[in-house]
Amino acid sequence: MEAYTIQSSVRGKYLLRLPSHPGPAPLLAGFHGYGQTAEDEFRLLCAIPGSECWFCCSIEALHSVCTTAGNPGASWMSSRDREHQIEENVHYVDGVIERIRALYAVNDSLSFHGYSQGTGMASRAALLGRHRAERLMLLGGDIPPELSVSGRMGRVHLARGSRDRLYSRERHEQDAARLQEGDVSFVVSEFMGGHRVNEAYLKAAGEFLGSA
Repeated sequence: MEAYTIQSSVRGKYLLRLPSHPGPAPLLAGFHGYGQTAEDEFRLLCAIPGSECWFCCSIEALHSVCTTAGNPGASWMSSRDREHQIEENVHYVDGVIERIRALYAVNDSLSFHGYSQGTGMASRAALLGRHRAERLMLLGGDIPPELSVSGRMGRVHLARGSRDRLYSRERHEQDAARLQEGDVSFVVSEFMGGHRVNEAYLKAAGEFLGSA
């Protein structure tokens, strides 16, 4: 028996909020965690102070899953055919960005935000995609080990909750060391809390997003 692959067309979903002011504005694209939906990440992006001045785009993963609670959600990755999935995901994200830029007055400033499993997708979009990001915001998840960390990631905000059991302090420190070794400009943020978003994180994220 021989196994083959074939390229197929898959529909993806994204949510978009326009900036509060007219004229060209930057784009903030976000990636949700495992079992979540575009709506979850959309609420997070829109809650970041200062994001009202940005196009806020939440992109939903292509692979449907059902959580242990029985809720429908989506996943960016599985253990099978990882290389193909990574290639498809990066191509998908590139297409979303290009479509938004074709339809709206988006300037050259692009930032990515990833939460939990979405940090892997945000990192891959920054390092493997066609569009270079100025900022990369990672919350509660690591940088995929197979990626070669470099300045193409843009400036990085690496954040975790102090009681986060899924993204440990050790892994957080390892990612910070990788960024330092790769000569990447980054900010480390640890806030009081667990594996979830709270006001302390949103405040820190807003400050980073508004920084020069």
